[in-house]
Amino acid sequence: MNFQQLRIIREAVRQGYNLTEVANVLFTSQSGVSKHIKDLEDELGVELFIRRGKRLLGLTEPGRELVGIVERMLLDAQNIKRLAQQFSQRDEGKLVVATTHTQARYVLPPMVTRFKQEFPKVHLELQQGSPDEIVALLQAGEADIGVATEAVTGAPEIVAFDFHRWHHSVIVPQGHPLASLPVLTLQAVADHPIITYHVGYTGRTGIDSTFAAAGLEPNVVMSALDSDVIKTYVELGLGIGIIASVAFDPARDLGLLQLPSDGLFAESVTRLAVRQGHYLRGYACRFIQFCAPALTEAAIRAATNPVRSGAED
Repeated sequence: MNFQQLRIIREAVRQGYNLTEVANVLFTSQSGVSKHIKDLEDELGVELFIRRGKRLLGLTEPGRELVGIVERMLLDAQNIKRLAQQFSQRDEGKLVVATTHTQARYVLPPMVTRFKQEFPKVHLELQQGSPDEIVALLQAGEADIGVATEAVTGAPEIVAFDFHRWHHSVIVPQGHPLASLPVLTLQAVADHPIITYHVGYTGRTGIDSTFAAAGLEPNVVMSALDSDVIKTYVELGLGIGIIASVAFDPARDLGLLQLPSDGLFAESVTRLAVRQGHYLRGYACRFIQFCAPALTEAAIRAATNPVRSGAED
């Protein structure tokens, strides 16, 4: 048994059992991939994959059991490297933060600036994606920290810390009739075409739940992945917008008004997420602390490694 065989097992699952894709990802040949799988099955004395001819269709029962062990072994192999780097190159390395556009554009700049000032030799990579993509990157070990409002709570093997709390607000073009109302109501908002986030992004679930609880059906005429796109089309007069309040900048969004929307929508919580068992370099813990100062490094490590903590009791 060797690490290449374990990587092939993992990638076979990730690539939907397409051995050509597995070979491409691991920079090897398809015949080599097939041989590694067969050698491992012969060594273990069990078949790991369901087959139709030469095609893999899925995992057998022992294959399903094995995949979880493989993931942990490969994760710990990476953890060994990270641990060594923590002591040999304490303030050098790479930090991958997976986040949404709204967080990267409007929330994280102060934390990123502070991080780069303290750790100038660390390459900080911001990967933008959907909340589901962020979770997948964390689970695959391809991101150190995730920042999102949706999807990160309850996801397998993901530990989440509260980052910041916020509300949605309504934005309209200058001179819009809603701007003249003494009190903005949910009914008044529902009476207009709405442009807001795509399902699964930036608290869209909370928006839909708020209207549903009031017995209203909003007329969502457009949806987008990020706040800047929503603001662009609101300014063109295609509808009113519902965006994260932090995404409105009066100095830049001169053609728009942010209406008083307190109490209209439920509070949303953006969270910092890490994969359980993923060894965090010291500077990764510092980034989390810049976002959530109440967290100590000891608390972060205890939450992300509960099995190890319990094993010592």
